[in-house]
Amino acid sequence: MEGPPQLPPELWVYVFSYLSTEEKHTVRSCCRYLKKLIDHPSLWKDYTLVMSELRRYTYGFWHTLNYRKLTRVAVRHLRRKEWRRLVKFLPSLTAIVFVDGGRQYKEKYMDNLARFPNLRYLGVRNATWDEALLGRSLMDHLRERLTHLSVCNVRLPSTVEFIQTVSQLDNLRYLLFHQQSEGYGLDTVRPVPCSDFHTMMLKLKKLNHLSWGMKGEPPEPLPDDYLSPPDPDQPGVSSYGGPALTSLELVDYPETILPENALKSLISLRSLAIRYRYIREGIECRLRSWLSPLRQLESLTIIGTTFSAYLSSVFL
Repeated sequence: MEGPPQLPPELWVYVFSYLSTEEKHTVRSCCRYLKKLIDHPSLWKDYTLVMSELRRYTYGFWHTLNYRKLTRVAVRHLRRKEWRRLVKFLPSLTAIVFVDGGRQYKEKYMDNLARFPNLRYLGVRNATWDEALLGRSLMDHLRERLTHLSVCNVRLPSTVEFIQTVSQLDNLRYLLFHQQSEGYGLDTVRPVPCSDFHTMMLKLKKLNHLSWGMKGEPPEPLPDDYLSPPDPDQPGVSSYGGPALTSLELVDYPETILPENALKSLISLRSLAIRYRYIREGIECRLRSWLSPLRQLESLTIIGTTFSAYLSSVFL
């Protein structure tokens, strides 16, 4: 049987860069030569591996991940004893996402993150914490390092306490926070109090992207300046003091909750996404007034149901 054409290795790697993950694994099984080429780190630079039950993986598997210089993983149902395997075999991880459900976690569970010196991205999905998600000792390690934080569908003992902790992440550039609820047995969630949200925005000076979600509907509309914290250095003057956001995503915020001038101070926005769970018939469209001050906006995404009439009122 003839082997593959005699081409320079870098040319093979370039060709393989156009393959899907499934296709790469198919080519990898052909011969040792192609196997080595397929495992070249440049082909797996932005790849995120989903892992579960770490005890079942062999030393050969871990060796392959190290050869590929894999830096991003999503782990399911990671047990405390399995942390040692992750730290031992993938100590250079820069991004870790926890995907779980049906379990309650304590603060010390996350302290293992301090053992990854290159960690920059942290994501948490579908989990319940009966203590603080980010403890004080862990924050000492992440305060200067973490640039991306994504928390979605997570039940926390105190949302306000969590937001106060996030405010200490000095180099945070990307924040996604979609609330679930506090404690147990609550069907609705109120938005983060305005004062705590403002404090967070004033401290996160490097924040570029914000994805802010809410479940349930507040009893009254949010204040006019909810998304526009005033500059504390200019008291009495209507001056924005928050970060220069370039991307904003609002999730499950009913139309009537945000005032007409809700985005007036976010003039640096280039991308805006609004994801409605529903749009009520007969409501007054406020999108036109939201967009009015956004002169640099390049991308607008609206997701919802039965809103053709709603959109037509914006552009007519």
